[in-house]
Amino acid sequence: MSNGFSAEISSRICKHMNDDHADAVVIYAKAFGGVTDAIAAEMLSIDAQGMDLTAQVNGEAVPVRIQFDRVLVDAEDAHQTLIAMVKQARVKAK
Repeated sequence: MSNGFSAEISSRICKHMNDDHADAVVIYAKAFGGVTDAIAAEMLSIDAQGMDLTAQVNGEAVPVRIQFDRVLVDAEDAHQTLIAMVKQARVKAK
């Protein structure tokens, strides 16, 4: 795959995360974006370096950029990284 993060792939990942894993997106905003008082969040885009979210805080949309700890290679790498990040955040929260 020459372009691991085309607009189509970013859109597909974001739609899946927002539709099926909205709780995980809030966890990313809180644990990795430092927006601890977020009550909701939406994934806007994802690329090899990180993801852009918008978090809802006190009725306002707050932009959040979360850098990955390494450059991702493709959609499968993103999938595995997002799973690992939510698991890591849940362990930290205990």
